[in-house]
Amino acid sequence: MEMRKAFSNYLLEAMAEDERLCVLDADLGNANATLKLREKYPGRAFDVGIAEQNMASIAAGLSSYGFIPFITTFACFASRRICDQVAISCAYAKQNVKIVGTDPGITAELNGGTHMAIEDFGVLRSIPGILLFEPCDETELVKALPQIIERPGPAYIRLHRKEVPDVHSGGYDFDLTKADVLRHGSDVTLFATGAVMVGYALEAARLLEGDGISAEVVNVHTLKPIDSEGVVSSAVKTGAAVTCENHSIIGGLYSAVCEALACRAPVPVLPIGFRDVPGEVGKASELAKKHGMLPEDIAKAAMAAIELRRAAKK
Repeated sequence: MEMRKAFSNYLLEAMAEDERLCVLDADLGNANATLKLREKYPGRAFDVGIAEQNMASIAAGLSSYGFIPFITTFACFASRRICDQVAISCAYAKQNVKIVGTDPGITAELNGGTHMAIEDFGVLRSIPGILLFEPCDETELVKALPQIIERPGPAYIRLHRKEVPDVHSGGYDFDLTKADVLRHGSDVTLFATGAVMVGYALEAARLLEGDGISAEVVNVHTLKPIDSEGVVSSAVKTGAAVTCENHSIIGGLYSAVCEALACRAPVPVLPIGFRDVPGEVGKASELAKKHGMLPEDIAKAAMAAIELRRAAKK
């Protein structure tokens, strides 16, 4: 199932049980699969038009009256365009607004560079009190939503709209505050986040295994608050790491992991992700290749990180 449909299907049922829940979108009901929510809950699901800043302000107002609003739009608009409203009306005012930004990074594909959010986590991570979450598959998304709803305060869900391969089974025991070790290893840790890069990291681990390298894969689904204990524990165990993100290496996973490790486990960490460049038009696979984000690129970075660890011990 497409991630956007998993999201809307969950809310379709949850809104029947919890009258606090409401949904606002900005002329993207079809793209983000919220049309059926408007049809079933016309008094709690609204299209505000192409007015994302107003949407965030309306959501903050609804929250002040006890509602739990979800606002949905493309990730570029859910971060850059509404940053001030998120910072002041939502976070500073301690409002319970849940923001869903779709088509992040290379998944924006042919929408073009202006619509490609490669800095959204970086923009929002510095705002006090906001939770940042990026699921790797449908199961993780559906497991996380009730925990995000019950957690007071603003949250940002970075969502790949389309269908992605399953990483987890239905019996997966999810904890929003804990990073998941998807594959145990001893030579290097691959920290990854999101539907694209978790899959790439797992494939990179299989490539490394063929070269006799044991890679641990850690899914850092919640970037803020990051699971510092889990990150440090894995890095101490392996002594070398690579971060894998469908995002700029500035302000996102690479920054968060390095901050967690700096004082407690200063191991070599190499980044996979966008460098200091803007977004651009292109198919996801082509962009991943151009920006060095494919499994073979991750495997190469892992071997380089291991060499840095060895050199430091000489």
